[in-house]
Amino acid sequence: MIEFNKKLGLGLAAVTVLALSVAPGLAQEAAAPAAAAADPKTEVTAANVEYVFNTLLFLMSGFLVMWMAAGFAMLEAGLVRSKNVAMQCTKNIALYSIAGLMFWLVGYNLMYPGDDGWIVADTIGKFLPVTMPEPASDTANSYATGSDWFFQMVFCATTASIVSGTLAERIKLWPFLIFVVVLTGIIYPIQGSWEWGAGWLDDMGFSDFAGSTLVHSTGGWAALAGALLLGARAGKYGPNGAIHPMPGSSMPLATLGTFILWLGWFGFNGGSQLALGSLENASAVAKIFVNTNMAAAAGVIVAMVLTQVIYGKVDLTMALNGALAGLVSITAEPLAPAIWQAVVIGSVGGVIVVFTVPLLDKLRIDDVVGAIPVHLIAGIWGTLIVAWTNAEANVVVQATGVVAIGAFVFVSSFVLWAFLKFTIGLRPTLEEEIDGLDKAEIGIEAYPEFGSGSQRI
Repeated sequence: MIEFNKKLGLGLAAVTVLALSVAPGLAQEAAAPAAAAADPKTEVTAANVEYVFNTLLFLMSGFLVMWMAAGFAMLEAGLVRSKNVAMQCTKNIALYSIAGLMFWLVGYNLMYPGDDGWIVADTIGKFLPVTMPEPASDTANSYATGSDWFFQMVFCATTASIVSGTLAERIKLWPFLIFVVVLTGIIYPIQGSWEWGAGWLDDMGFSDFAGSTLVHSTGGWAALAGALLLGARAGKYGPNGAIHPMPGSSMPLATLGTFILWLGWFGFNGGSQLALGSLENASAVAKIFVNTNMAAAAGVIVAMVLTQVIYGKVDLTMALNGALAGLVSITAEPLAPAIWQAVVIGSVGGVIVVFTVPLLDKLRIDDVVGAIPVHLIAGIWGTLIVAWTNAEANVVVQATGVVAIGAFVFVSSFVLWAFLKFTIGLRPTLEEEIDGLDKAEIGIEAYPEFGSGSQRI
């Protein structure tokens, strides 16, 4: 019976092919009226193909960048002490969720205001939630509106993730989340509109391809303002310049987090090409992937070599942050550089990490995961060096953008942190900090079997 079915299927297929081959004229005549009646949105046209591929780039890059939220969570979970791991996991899933809601409520319309500008809107509707058009009518652009919104939203969430790591182990949950509401809903979108929203920096010729300054330095400035007002962890710094190391709970988790971030960065930079519907754009995305990867690799190797030379041993945490600093450094311009230039740019990112991390400790600025060197300092470097590889960029204009965005984000963040500090307070009590924020703020320990109060049966 099975053999009969196989033969019957082959016979039908042969008859179909024969019928089409002997009657091409009939097939063409039948196709003509069908094509005329077809919906133009379903036709395989160049415009439709471009729409599909551009939308696909936004969506795939967007979920890669969303996956970076997991990378930040694992990196921070590995670099904080075990008594604070659950707190960091809670902060990261909460900040991602807040960013999504705030970017929908107000952020997207602030960042991309159109011709009205963000200071004075023609109607209050400019500040109401983004309304996505119906898919059947969403063809005004060369991509689906929802895919663009999603891609921009995950960038916003990345900015908030940067702040989380710096302020770990000594900030209460709800003041931090209140700050995230304002950062993702107002601060980030306003400065982003100056460049990506066709604002005044864009008019000047400022160039930040994927956000070395608009995303990474913005998060770094917000983190620095918070660290200055919050102070260091209890016991981190002693008298006479003493620095007491506070090793993280899990180097495997921190390493996994770094690899996740590295993977997500291909979406971060590659998606910022904003198009995949042509040979030129596809080739550009491929080059961006290569340059992004090589800059990160160079950051790792330089950090390893320098720590071996300076300290006599390779420091894994420096190698991990070297990768991230290389990635941040190439983010402002991942397309224009030749591969060797990407290697140089990423290498300097590795140098920045090795020398800036101990400098912050000397200044008694407690940055738990090294986010300020990685995102702020390397972000500034990456933005300024754009003029080396992009002939259309000008270093004075680049510096203007760095200073303007830095001043706006730092001052606004400092004011907000200060308001929270003197109203609801930022820090837990000393006893709560010593016991760990998992117990004090979350009520769930990440590793209860290893806790000081665990009961073994």
